[in-house]
Amino acid sequence: MRRLKHLFNACLVALAIALLIADGLCRADDEARTYRLLILDSQQGTPYDDIRSALLSRLKQHGYQEHHNLQVSLQFADNDIQQAENILRTLANQHFDVIVAGGTVATIATKNLYHGNIQQPVIFAAATDPVGMGLISDFNVSPVSNFTGVSYPVPVKSRFKFIRRLLPAAKTLGLVYADMPQSQSYNQWLQALLADDPEFADLKIIFSPVPFIVGENADQQMADAAIERIRMLDGQVDAFIKPNDQMGTRKSFSKIVYQTASKPLIGIVKDDVMAHWGATAVVYPSHASIGEQAADMVKQVFEGRPIADIPAEWPRKFGFAVDLAKAKQFNITVPVELLLLAGDNIVQ
Repeated sequence: MRRLKHLFNACLVALAIALLIADGLCRADDEARTYRLLILDSQQGTPYDDIRSALLSRLKQHGYQEHHNLQVSLQFADNDIQQAENILRTLANQHFDVIVAGGTVATIATKNLYHGNIQQPVIFAAATDPVGMGLISDFNVSPVSNFTGVSYPVPVKSRFKFIRRLLPAAKTLGLVYADMPQSQSYNQWLQALLADDPEFADLKIIFSPVPFIVGENADQQMADAAIERIRMLDGQVDAFIKPNDQMGTRKSFSKIVYQTASKPLIGIVKDDVMAHWGATAVVYPSHASIGEQAADMVKQVFEGRPIADIPAEWPRKFGFAVDLAKAKQFNITVPVELLLLAGDNIVQ
């Protein structure tokens, strides 16, 4: 009997050791694994560089580091959907644990090739209108396909509440935009806001498109094309608002508006004010927040969570910035509460 008891105890010890060894082997295998990430950005520069930097930094915090256990393939589409699709086709025989599509152009291209492919998780970062694109049914609900991610803009109502508080007497706003998918979706939101929300029923927006240009120096070329339209609108509007597109996120357009118009410009990115691009004020999405939120989603996919369990999100953080010198130039009295919201983001 005693011998059987010793034998039983020995078996338990052996089983425990075997389980520990198996667990150690699994951990070692998991630690040895290299995760493959494809980042396809619509183009180089703002906001994509900021978002990508925050994404990779956050992944490093989560334990996923380049040249250690993370392999990153970084591609740029030069704001060309066809070029983005060609890049994806070229890489089609390579397996990526996750594709991150930076911006609307990259997201459209990835949708065209991978939508519905449950074997390929895709996370968009800074897509303007993922609902309108048919990628998700709504935010903060279970995705129905293999796409989830973080949108780009500040919600239009929040942006217009900011404009109304800063410019309470303004009745007509000018919006010169690049004729591209981002602006088409965003402008529909603006039109719906003015049509459906009594708070903004007295506001009018004059929309004026310029041709969408791709390639080197495209943002400068589009800004140059906008000069005549800015001049035409200047006498009809109380202020200009930057478009939610590639022209709108760059310095060239802000500079052109400031040099050409006699009315203030409401920006769309932080640098519009803080880098002295030319805007008087801005409420902007945090690029760092977009990148960090997207990284958290990538981490969840790496850990085996299905896309269906990772709802899409708006950017969680917004910022405010004001240029007091330009406000004075345009006879704008900035409310104290906006100055408090801006905090350190005030240009004297």
